[in-house]
Amino acid sequence: MTDTQTLSEQAIGLLQQLIRIPSFSREEDKTADAIQEFMLQRGITMHRKLNNLWVWNKHFDPAKPTILLNSHHDTVKPNSGYTRDPFEAKIEDGKLYGLGSNDAGGCLVSLIAVFLYFYEKEGSKYNFCLATTAEEEISGVNGLELIIPDLGNLDFGIVGEPTQMQLAIAEKGLMVLDCTAHGKAGHAAREEGENAIYKALPDIEWFRNYRFPKESEVFGPVKMSVTIINAGSQHNVVPASCTFTVDVRVTDAYRNEEVLEIIRQHVSCDVQPRSIRLKPSKIDREHPIVQAGIALGRTTYGSPTTSDQSLLDIQSIKVGPGDSARSHTADEFVYVDEIREGVELYVKMLEQIV
Repeated sequence: MTDTQTLSEQAIGLLQQLIRIPSFSREEDKTADAIQEFMLQRGITMHRKLNNLWVWNKHFDPAKPTILLNSHHDTVKPNSGYTRDPFEAKIEDGKLYGLGSNDAGGCLVSLIAVFLYFYEKEGSKYNFCLATTAEEEISGVNGLELIIPDLGNLDFGIVGEPTQMQLAIAEKGLMVLDCTAHGKAGHAAREEGENAIYKALPDIEWFRNYRFPKESEVFGPVKMSVTIINAGSQHNVVPASCTFTVDVRVTDAYRNEEVLEIIRQHVSCDVQPRSIRLKPSKIDREHPIVQAGIALGRTTYGSPTTSDQSLLDIQSIKVGPGDSARSHTADEFVYVDEIREGVELYVKMLEQIV
């Protein structure tokens, strides 16, 4: 079993290697190759499906529960504000610069280091499953979701995203709804037709004002926002249809399907969700992994942003080195000390329960 200090330095080296390889969502094959090779050099063969990789600890015991360690190796594209080469992976003043360094490279390599730390450990109460996955930035269907059936029974998960190593114990889900109010076309100068805009207005007002009966202890109410509206083609024609889009941030008080059902009961327009895949998630504050983090001085909070947590049906916690505020920004960076501290904290949290 290698010590955390050595593993942290190896993790920083791996992250530099990954930053130098462009890995935009759906184009992560080369970073998947690099992670595979890194593990092979340590005698570990990973399973692969498209650009997703996974592996279990050496002494896997099917009678024991399994902890999922997951983070992603895809990135967004660099924005126009970059003043540095986004693929240079330079360390300066303790900062490792590069696209994906903070979101979520630091978390990814830290969790790989943690997996290696526990890989050969015998007599543990838990198994470990490491999954390094693709398409997180676009909520793609060929990322974590693709391999969940291959991972077997999982007890709970640690999802690596930059949280300054604080504990996100809940995450909002997301539904985007396409709504259509139907009317009947007619000439605007005469008493003809049924104006679809007017038919849409009461529904839009309902979305604006409705409060769901149950509220989350972490997030409060479900939030609904009408964000796009389209109707009409010319000034003298009463429009036959009015379409509008609603952004719904679902809390852990509801399942997406329940929220959709309540909406359909209250509005007269047609409501079609683009997807109900991105579910809200929550882990009990009394869960051993949460309590282990609290014992190490970590705070708990609810995350308004979505991650691969939304695809999991198990309890999970979102925690990792780096700062969410740096994600997707120009000249993105992660402090190398954040990675060292991240590995240390992950290991200390897990050692309390395994």
